[in-house]
Amino acid sequence: MVQIAKQKESPFIWAVGRRKTAVARVRLSPGTGKWIINGREVDVYFPIEAHRTAITHPLRLTETTGKFDVFVNVAGGGPHGQAGAVRHGVARALNKFDIALRPKLKEAGLLTRDPRMRERKKYGQPGARKRFQFSKR
Repeated sequence: MVQIAKQKESPFIWAVGRRKTAVARVRLSPGTGKWIINGREVDVYFPIEAHRTAITHPLRLTETTGKFDVFVNVAGGGPHGQAGAVRHGVARALNKFDIALRPKLKEAGLLTRDPRMRERKKYGQPGARKRFQFSKR
């Protein structure tokens, strides 16, 4: 008889969020509302208010602000893509925490991965769509 090793219950809720080329690994734990992103405070990592508003949107929507400590490792992309990835990861973690929050998160579009990506540059032209100037003569 083969026994399967049972994984122990973790006090953390893990989720991955993605946006453009940014990937965020989010860990939620019950706490006081502390945010740590790549080892730094949220105000230091995201100095722009719009980015801080975006990443806290899932918590404000589900009225769980201040109930979780959020630890994030995010890589790739720029600040806007990283903020979107963190927001997606936090929403997915909240969905794992309590399935009753899913309708609110789904209605706000926070669980849907945004598929829009930058179009690649093509050879023989200066950009993705731009062409070199055409001269008839």
